[in-house]
Amino acid sequence: MWKDYSKSYIKNNHASSVSIMAAALVATMFLSLLCSIAYNFWIYEVEKIILEEGDWQGRIVCEKFVEDDLSMVHQFANVEKAVINEELSKRDETVIDIYFQNARNIYCDMPLISAQLGLEEDSIQYHSLLLSRYFIHDPEDETPPMLLALYLAILMIVVLSLILIIRGSFELSMNARIHQFGIFSSIGATPRQVRTCLLQEAMVLSILPMLLGSLLGILISYELIGAINFFAADVSGRHEAAFQYHPSIFVATILISFLTVIFSAWIPARKLSRMTPLEAIRNTGGLLLKKRKHSRILSFIFGMKGELAGNALKAQKKSLRISTLSLLLSFLGFSIMLCFTTLADISTRYTYFERYQSAWDVMITLKDTEISDFSLTTELQEISGIQDATVYQKAESTTFLPEELQSDELASLGGLEAVAGTPKTEDWFQVSAPIIILDDASFLNYCSQIGITPRLDGAVVLNQIWDSVNSNFRYAEYIPFVTEDNQTTMLYKNGQSIEIPVLSYTQTVPKLREEYRDYSLVHFVSLTMWKDTLHQIGEADDDSFIRIFSSGNASLADLNSLEEDTRQLVSQQYEFESENRVQERLSNDSLIQGMVMILGAFCVLLAIIGIANVFSNTLGFLRQRKREFAQYMSIGLTPQEMRKMFCIEAFVIAGKPLLITLPLTLLFVQFTVTASYLDPMVFWSEAPVLPILIFAAAIVLFVALAYYIGGKRLLQCDLNETLRNDALV
Repeated sequence: MWKDYSKSYIKNNHASSVSIMAAALVATMFLSLLCSIAYNFWIYEVEKIILEEGDWQGRIVCEKFVEDDLSMVHQFANVEKAVINEELSKRDETVIDIYFQNARNIYCDMPLISAQLGLEEDSIQYHSLLLSRYFIHDPEDETPPMLLALYLAILMIVVLSLILIIRGSFELSMNARIHQFGIFSSIGATPRQVRTCLLQEAMVLSILPMLLGSLLGILISYELIGAINFFAADVSGRHEAAFQYHPSIFVATILISFLTVIFSAWIPARKLSRMTPLEAIRNTGGLLLKKRKHSRILSFIFGMKGELAGNALKAQKKSLRISTLSLLLSFLGFSIMLCFTTLADISTRYTYFERYQSAWDVMITLKDTEISDFSLTTELQEISGIQDATVYQKAESTTFLPEELQSDELASLGGLEAVAGTPKTEDWFQVSAPIIILDDASFLNYCSQIGITPRLDGAVVLNQIWDSVNSNFRYAEYIPFVTEDNQTTMLYKNGQSIEIPVLSYTQTVPKLREEYRDYSLVHFVSLTMWKDTLHQIGEADDDSFIRIFSSGNASLADLNSLEEDTRQLVSQQYEFESENRVQERLSNDSLIQGMVMILGAFCVLLAIIGIANVFSNTLGFLRQRKREFAQYMSIGLTPQEMRKMFCIEAFVIAGKPLLITLPLTLLFVQFTVTASYLDPMVFWSEAPVLPILIFAAAIVLFVALAYYIGGKRLLQCDLNETLRNDALV
């Protein structure tokens, strides 16, 4: 009996069935997409760590190594292999990389291996970053990584959201049949039979959409990974992501979707089955209109039709909650995302590309290379297309500034303590003194540019400090830092000090793509000065840099060619990374565009969920609202007036998220523009108004379409007959 009844109901109620199938499809697709993307991001992160740091899991450093030690490590049952790391091993110590069959026991096995070799525990190293990506953490760590907990929390939030979405569709379908199930209960149907019938229908309607939704989620994630690779193709140091999928992800997606559908259908089914036969039979299937609550705003604007529409919306408040929330989050996320990316693009352009566009064309980073070890400076200048090339390296030092050496301009602002917050020790201020080491030819050219006699036996001091009292970092103004009376400067590092001559004080910097700290005294020195004197107070940074200017018009083709010629020269002896200015700008624009598209797609997906719920509600309310509108017609309401009611309802459903989003977006823009010290007119001249309006118009259009279809089908019914006949639609 129940099987035949379910088949008959599904066959004769296409609108209700389609709404349930659509909800199951969208929910499963979203869940499949989330699981697939999370899995690929996890795989990519693991691959990145392995490429950068290796795939070793544990490591032991032995000072006195013998061949038997390696055999002893191999004898441990859980050890898969152990190899000597030739690159890290030195004459007086040997590094052994260890791989385990079951890495989860690594924090127990490594101390045992160390003890067996007669080593202390400080000889053990764990590849903690890689292990954490496999959700393995030190049991003694009081703050273990929360990555797994984060994934589970996101998954639970998504599942809860999907339950609410699917539940709405099931509830609409089941509420329309309360009267019928009341009749079945009166002739002997038990609550358990009613629940079983409804759950069987839910599974019959959801099995195919769940399978299709899972496949669609996989397909979308595949395209999404391809889009990420396309937009990030030119990002330096990034390896290409390859789409990967595991059968267990598919099984998990189907299982979670199955449980989600069952639970979503069980909630309204349980509620319906617990009603007494009398309560069910007396139920009219109409909306429970709130007669005592008035919609003053809608009534004031639209009159009686606004009052009726507002009352109907209040009666549908629960069923429309998901729609309102989804549309609100999608439009708010889309608006804020576009405003944020626009602001980020403006900020990056102002503080990087426009600021340094005349400071470099090609940059080469020489990995783990001292400037004194670079021997290709002459060959660089001979490459066709290079107008100027500067090789430089950075180092750190400190100087102690007497209070009386502060400039008059700085003293008038309250001194270094007021401007930079630097505390005074007796009559001295400890000030950072970064050192920029230029190759000799570039240093001599720099001396000529600032109008002093070119010499290699001293330093040029950048004599400026940010006036933080009268300007902000966005539109920074600078004043002289120190008086220019001192002919020498004292630098300190690692407990040692050295005094060197000051060739000049200047506020002109060499053309380098460098950001100098605001409250520091930067010293520019020659390579000769560094090798002869300054290297005694410390070591320079690990990497050196080559800044290249082209002799052409700096087109992309010219810079690509110049970069390739430079790479071929440098690659013969050094490990390096390279970039050029035009390609860097294009890559940045591509990344921002990709981020907008990916986040925009997520916002569109949220909007689809909300719109799908609106369609589900409007197409499923035929049975529910027939009696309501039949009653309106009996008191003289015309079909034209009922259409106006539908328009008002659609206007409220689509307009409410838009009206809430507008002030929130304006507040966000105001806060971010103020926090970034950007001129508001600069942002508003580039504000993404048109895309936001198009997105809003799409929401309004689809909500209006849903109400148009639902209203048209409702008005085509014989509403007068509805007052007497309770047959299925």
